[in-house]
Amino acid sequence: MLDLLDGKEIYNKVDTLRKAKGWTIYELAKKASVAPTTIYNWRDRLSSPTLSLLDAVCSAFDITVIDFLLNEDELMALTEEQKEVMRLWNTLSREQKNSILNLMKTM
Repeated sequence: MLDLLDGKEIYNKVDTLRKAKGWTIYELAKKASVAPTTIYNWRDRLSSPTLSLLDAVCSAFDITVIDFLLNEDELMALTEEQKEVMRLWNTLSREQKNSILNLMKTM
């Protein structure tokens, strides 16, 4: 599992995914609905991203934060119920995800 406090490690994975898509940082920022300077600052300062930034970037890649943070072996360790939650989560819009998160916070 990636260390959420290791900004360099997290940025390197984002950069690998970005390059695999053939996107520039500007294109990634646009797809993630964040300012390009946000990503440049994250890269240059090697600070840990906020969870909302990481979620926006992962959404641009059509993956969940969990998919991003866990390696394939760790994903295989999820229960079937957890995998189903992840599959369903991946089908939601950003607005729907926010609604679910807000609901869960009230529980």
